[in-house]
Amino acid sequence: MLYVVATPIGNLDDLSIRQAKTLASSDIILAEDTRSSYILLDAIKERFKLEIKCQQIWSYYKEKEFEKLPEIIELLQQNKNISLISQAGTPLISDPGFLLVKTVIKKGLPYTVIPGSSAVITSLVASGLNPENFMFLGFLPKKVSEKNKILNKVIEIKKIFPDIVFIFYESPLRINETLKNIKLLNYPFEIVICREMTKKFEEIVRGKIADLVNREYKGEITFLMK
Repeated sequence: MLYVVATPIGNLDDLSIRQAKTLASSDIILAEDTRSSYILLDAIKERFKLEIKCQQIWSYYKEKEFEKLPEIIELLQQNKNISLISQAGTPLISDPGFLLVKTVIKKGLPYTVIPGSSAVITSLVASGLNPENFMFLGFLPKKVSEKNKILNKVIEIKKIFPDIVFIFYESPLRINETLKNIKLLNYPFEIVICREMTKKFEEIVRGKIADLVNREYKGEITFLMK
């Protein structure tokens, strides 16, 4: 059985008992970041007093998805319990796992999703923007020319759906450049930047581009604009 397990996006107190039981009882955990997975298992042992039966933790990031797929499928066919986790949040959402889930469905193997935190939904609820209609864009491209193509498409979509909220992830190293790119579009976007959500230094910044473009941003960033 494949378990797609969401994990906390920052605060380990958000770990659910179902997530904890699933990970503790798995034969194998596929982890985007093995270091954070060991921290997670330590928290499960300490907080829920569960015995960790997991035998192996495999490094499983985007570059290794195709390489490891045959072995994982073979183990699932042998009725092994395998959990897939990303570094934080819900797997597949800008994280590894889509190829695996698609293959499991194609082969008719059992799987389920253990729900939990997602930076996309958490930021949308916290933003104060109307959450009725939104579009998630993942990570914007690093190249300015490719990024601008997407931003221009955003304006076209806004003309059809004026109330839609766009959400994407951005690196703190590129966020100011992205804000400058958006400013050049000369469109009156309302911006919300959610930083380090659920963590000690959580910060939600709202305003117009001119107010936000020269600020300093650190940590994991989810960007919303309407």
